[in-house]
Order: sequence, then structure tokens, then C-alpha cells
Amino acid sequence: MTAHSTTLAAAALGLSLAAGIALATPASAQEGWDKLVDPTKLVALEETADPVVLDIRAAAAFAEGHIPGAVNAPYTQWRGPTGNPGALPEPALLSVLVGESGIDETTPVVIVHQGADSSDFGSAARVYWTLKSLGVERIAILDGGVRGWVAAGNALSTEPVRPDPTIFDAVLSDEWRASVEEIETSIESGDARLVDARPAPFFLGELWHGAAARPGTLPTAENFSHAAWFVDDGPLVVDEERARAIAQSAGLADGATLVSFCNTGHWAATNWFALSELAGIEGVKLYPESVVEWSNTGRALDNEPGRVEWLLMSTRQWLADVL
Repeated sequence: MTAHSTTLAAAALGLSLAAGIALATPASAQEGWDKLVDPTKLVALEETADPVVLDIRAAAAFAEGHIPGAVNAPYTQWRGPTGNPGALPEPALLSVLVGESGIDETTPVVIVHQGADSSDFGSAARVYWTLKSLGVERIAILDGGVRGWVAAGNALSTEPVRPDPTIFDAVLSDEWRASVEEIETSIESGDARLVDARPAPFFLGELWHGAAARPGTLPTAENFSHAAWFVDDGPLVVDEERARAIAQSAGLADGATLVSFCNTGHWAATNWFALSELAGIEGVKLYPESVVEWSNTGRALDNEPGRVEWLLMSTRQWLADVL
């Protein structure tokens, strides 16, 4: 079967995003807990809910200045090895990482990224998805990240932060996760819609991740770029009403289970977060290992270039890297 060549993101953004789209507002497991908070809301939460402010930037950036009281747990610790960066760390490693961050299942958590651009948000969305899959009940992302915090007139701190550790037993739920075997089954049955979160050139097989064996996209996939969820190309994310309108306009609000993927489960986490947590679509899943795993295990791809074209593309890429 051939992947849809039309980029859904372009179609969605070209449609009128009128208010009042008929899509149910998601019911929250914790009433009144927002999934996306601005700096003002974070200040209020610090006074009322005492959340762990989880800064996932690199240690050097954290040391230069962070939100006062924030805990550092760099994004790389939430990821897999170089050859398969979308893979999840072993449960034992996640147990230590979450516990040393002072988090248990009932701890309110606000995840902080740099706020550099729309792509940067994917790191926070991926950590959010991981924590939710581990059973943490109240999680939010700081809209605009550290940049947004500073732009709102708030100060940074260089004081080291030592959280009180918890004992955390990492058990990952499969409720929001799609395995490679499940995806193979869904391709054959048509029970799920595979949504490629990458920019169009990746979907069309014109670009590829360095760890992927080949360019292309998963069979039957349709393209909806993660960039569609941002105000003026980021880093601020659209609100819930706008997210529901975008999902409805793109035809993503109804039908089969949605499975979000990209190269390594980074951009795909943004699509998952926007569709599941903002638009309130039930049952959205993430394929964390994404195209890197799929291609490296020899599975078929749509939009894969022919042998001669692939050789030329590889040669051009090699020359670009050398020169």
C-alpha cells in the first residue's frame, strides 16, 4: 500500500480554525490540573501544589541558570542508546532517575525545557509521556520553557538543588505505547492510523535520520508535522480549544486509533501530547522507537527511494559531511 502523499499539516493549517468544534473536552484524572502551564500559572502552583519543577536541559545549561528550586534530569537520561535513541531506558534506570528527582506517583510535576523552538518542545513531551506511562498522575509542561519564564520577568537561580529522593518502582504501562509488533498487525488490519510527525522531506524519503538504515515512512502512514501545534512556529503551543480545532480540521479526531511516530519518538511525542492531552482524543499511542528501529530491523518502508537514487543521496550526504 502507498503512503498518503498529501501533508495533513498543510491542509489543517489552511482551514479555518473556528471556535466551537464538536469534540469532547477531555476528562482529567485530576480535576483542575492543566497539562500546559504558563509562567504565571507555575508561580501559583508553587504556592499551592509544591510541584517538582523538572528541568530536562543539559547539566551545563542548568548550572548557568534555572528556575529557583528546579531539579535537573537531562533529557539524554530519558532516552536510549545512540543506535536507537528512541528506545526507553531499562526500568531499573528509570526507577533511579525518577526516584532521585524526588518524584513518586502522586507528586505534581512541571517539566521545563529550554523553549528554543518548536522542536525543543518534543523533549518535554517525551518526558511527559514517559512519566504518564510510569503512573505519575499530575504532570504539566511549562509553555515556552526557560525562555518564556525569563521573558515573563522571572529570575533564574544558580543555587544547587538536592531533592529528597523517593523509592520509585518503574513499571511502564502499554496504554499509550505501540510496539513494532502491534504496528505490523495494525497495518495488515487497518485498525490504527499511523501518523508521521516529521517534516515532509523525511516523510517523502528525501531526508533521513543518521541512525536510520534507509529513508522513507511506515507503510500506510499519513503525514502531520509536529510544527502544526505551535503559535507562529513556536515555541508557544496552541491551547486546548485550538488543538481540538486543528485535530478536527485535519480529520484526526475520529476513527481508528492514532499511532504517532517520527525518527526517534521525539517530534512524535509532540503530536501525541497535542492529540491526547490537549485535543482530548482517547487512545492515542506513541511508537517511541519509530523509523530508526523500523528501518534497522529490515521492515518495508513507503516512499523509500530506489537503489540508484538512494546511492546518489547517500553519496551527496557523505560529501556534505566530509566537506
